[in-house]
Amino acid sequence: MKYRIGFVGVGLMGSSLAKHLLSAGFPVVVHDIDPLKVEAIVKQGGKKAGSPDQIAPQVDVIMLSLPSSPIVNEVVTNSLKLFQTGRKGLIVIDATTADPALSTELAAQLRQKGIEMLDATISGTSDMCAIKDTIFMVGGKEEIFKQCEPLFAAMSREWIFMGENGKGAVIKLVVNLVLSLNRMALAEGLTLAKKAGLDQLQTLEVLKKSAAFSKIMDQKGYRMVKKQFLPPAGHLAIHYKDVRLMLALGAKLDCPLPLLSLDAQALASEICKGRGEWDSSDIISFYNELANI
Repeated sequence: MKYRIGFVGVGLMGSSLAKHLLSAGFPVVVHDIDPLKVEAIVKQGGKKAGSPDQIAPQVDVIMLSLPSSPIVNEVVTNSLKLFQTGRKGLIVIDATTADPALSTELAAQLRQKGIEMLDATISGTSDMCAIKDTIFMVGGKEEIFKQCEPLFAAMSREWIFMGENGKGAVIKLVVNLVLSLNRMALAEGLTLAKKAGLDQLQTLEVLKKSAAFSKIMDQKGYRMVKKQFLPPAGHLAIHYKDVRLMLALGAKLDCPLPLLSLDAQALASEICKGRGEWDSSDIISFYNELANI
């Protein structure tokens, strides 16, 4: 069975996901607040939704790729109107980096209407998503996860079932926490290298060959060295939103996150300088200015 897909949110990540689904032969109806983004998917073979509340009756699965859980709730309730127009058997796949508590609550509310939801978070940048070099980390009912495996196969290189609703959102925060600290550590090391008279590009190449290597060096290292923060592969403001979700989860669980707390202050500093729309590799600017580079 080729599921009919409704896709809401075709930004940096969502546009690639929608294109992968189309390439795999799935019919896709698309909606975004930016008509130019919708038109780009229509040119790839997608269909424009007349209005978002018309999507649910004509599809089997609705994919969401949105900035935050509050926006997901707004779209589900007021744009898609799933509590009014949804039907039993509909599946919602939320690829948003979500607040685990809000995601779990929304899934429970939808289930009362006969709609199943998966929190299917993604590990990988928008560039990685474009070439299907990503993994899905999924929370929800396992039987629904298995039903949707053909979709995950079309959009990624691997997909992992994490457990009940909310677990996909939690593991995404854990993954992003480690990535965030990797970025900060790389920025700090490159700053010390420059202050000590080393060439930053050569330092990066050495780091990539050393025991300190991490994928973040490939993803963000050259952007840091070249100060290539625009156009972004991932907005610093969105990353800061994720970090605040991590800290909130840590506080709820009485889990100390001292390194992440420092990272959050550095990100807040960059946000205050008007750099929220820059790439997250801009974390090195925080160090550059501290070190007077």
